Amino acid sequence: MKTSKFLSVLLSVLTALVVLTGSIAVPLLCRSFYYAHIGPMGLEGYGLSREEIETAYDEMMDFCLGRREDFSAGVLAFSQSGADHFADVRGLFLLDLRVLLAALILLLAALAICKMKRVRPFRFRGHGPGFWAAAGLGVSFLVVGGLAALNFDRAFVMFHALFFPGKDNWIFDWQNDPIILFLPQDFFRNCALLILALLLIWCGALIAADWWERNRRRKS
Repeated sequence: MKTSKFLSVLLSVLTALVVLTGSIAVPLLCRSFYYAHIGPMGLEGYGLSREEIETAYDEMMDFCLGRREDFSAGVLAFSQSGADHFADVRGLFLLDLRVLLAALILLLAALAICKMKRVRPFRFRGHGPGFWAAAGLGVSFLVVGGLAALNFDRAFVMFHALFFPGKDNWIFDWQNDPIILFLPQDFFRNCALLILALLLIWCGALIAADWWERNRRRKS
């Protein structure tokens, strides 16, 4: 069977994209993750019932995920500046989901073509695409996660400066945009930890699968 270096690089990139965007998509799509924070973070102490908080979050996320065209946050008022920020967030969320879908389709298509054409990816230094995708992502995010852990407040500011350049509408005044009271920074920290944990679990699984395949090849 023929081998292809280009195919190996392509599969590595697509695998890395699927793992990265898939890990990010989990806290975006799993609303129970937010609901689980309502009690422990004392969010009902701001005068809304649990049902009203969940509704406000659901309507906000429906907008950010493209399920509704107008921004809303339940019974909570909001400013135009706040709505504009969530419109920017919507762009990032939808970009992640679109990249996830495209990368997954391309990855499956590439694997199907490999099988039909009887071509397999070249194994650089004896390792397949999954190993290199996992190694690159794992090392990168361990470094990023470690730096963020040293000063999450600074990392939070740098994140917004990077993804919302030239804008300061992400700095909310709770009197004009009370939704921010129900989105504490600790929740975003936990989202980051969830994404990092999922990413590292997938990376570990890919590396383990690669070592298993390498040992199987040696024995055969």
